[in-house]
Amino acid sequence: MMRHLARPTERGVQAARPAAHNPRVLLSRPIPLHIAIVGYGSAGQAAALMLSADGHRVEVFERAPEPGPVGAGFLLQPTGLGVLHELGLMPAVLAHGTPVRRLCGHTPEGRTVMDMAYADLDADLSGIGMQRGALFEILSHAWQGHGQLHTGQAVVEVDPEQGRLRTADGRRHGPYDLVVAADGSASALRAGLGAPAVDRPYPWGALWCLVPQGDWAHADELRQRYRAARKMVGLLPVGTRPSDPVPRLSFFFSLPVAEFAAAQARDAGDFLAELGRLWPEAAAVFDRLPEPARMARASYRDAVLKQWHRGRLVALGDAAHSMSPQLGQGVNMALLDVQALRDALRSEPRLPAALARYARARKAHVAIYHFWSRWLTPLFQSERDRLAALRDLAFEPMGRLPLGRGHMLRVLSGTQHGWLGSVKLAPGLKEALAAAAQGQDSPALSA
Repeated sequence: MMRHLARPTERGVQAARPAAHNPRVLLSRPIPLHIAIVGYGSAGQAAALMLSADGHRVEVFERAPEPGPVGAGFLLQPTGLGVLHELGLMPAVLAHGTPVRRLCGHTPEGRTVMDMAYADLDADLSGIGMQRGALFEILSHAWQGHGQLHTGQAVVEVDPEQGRLRTADGRRHGPYDLVVAADGSASALRAGLGAPAVDRPYPWGALWCLVPQGDWAHADELRQRYRAARKMVGLLPVGTRPSDPVPRLSFFFSLPVAEFAAAQARDAGDFLAELGRLWPEAAAVFDRLPEPARMARASYRDAVLKQWHRGRLVALGDAAHSMSPQLGQGVNMALLDVQALRDALRSEPRLPAALARYARARKAHVAIYHFWSRWLTPLFQSERDRLAALRDLAFEPMGRLPLGRGHMLRVLSGTQHGWLGSVKLAPGLKEALAAAAQGQDSPALSA
């Protein structure tokens, strides 16, 4: 039987029933498949919800005995929001997330490195800062009763041709018509797709935590402070959770992964003093931080697959295309993957053709983000001081040029497709965001 998390009582989550069961959302129903999804993070949850809504029989295998969110707060871009809007989850997202309309980065001396506003791309667009815990609860609530969740079950082997799984306890499961690898950037199933083109850890990561927002003056902006590329501190408004009504900020402090232990062993006073030198204006927020030893660690991988599918096995989310968080696209890319897989299964009656269609669609979008992530990351997380100096001089002026600014904003919002194309946003999304910005309900929100 499926394990249920505590049923949320917040009004936003109560509205988050799977509208994908609404016949207005379903364009067509494919032949029902028996599908195993490995991983119950954002990618796995969204896949379970969307594929169940299309009539597929879904089982999810999650290695954690008690599933829950992992990771810092994140920024939902218009692309990812479009998927949640289609699922009917926007009321809950807007009830708990917070609009982010601008991204700013400065040096401690006050030089502007980055200043981009969504309104410069479209007056009705914004991002939504959100806690991973909030999205986890929203997706979990929406999927309740529509599939089977196996907890404490680490999948250690998959047979792509037969669609069979073996878990760490020695049990075998299947056969399944389709096995979806949604087990994150350190995917154990990625090897079943053949040798990747790239699969390596980033040497830099971050310490992070959530902190009460209080009277922080930039409640609709992602703000960052840089000391060359060696130090980066950021504050992102991420709203509330159904089980926690306190608005919070996601704090992150960039550093090499090899320095995690030393950083967390630091005296709290010394750590606060360093933060204060980097960003005096945020001192009141820093005073609410826990000591470094209690902060969580975030590390990242760069993974590019040659094959996204093999036999009955297919990858999505970070298992398919892990990258640096500099562009803030991880959750958004995972949501688009799920939508593309759902659409491919609707469009193609034969599984091989459907998986090939899915891979073509997503590779065309993801490639440009891998490119920019790989090139931009050393500008913000490295020991390359000359590159950082060039960034400080050139990045913001380039962003003022019409062609450069438009490209930067499309990359930021997740809407860049290849070098010249754009992703078409979901119908009704801009109206929903505009209505939320004015504190109103709209037909798109209340449907």
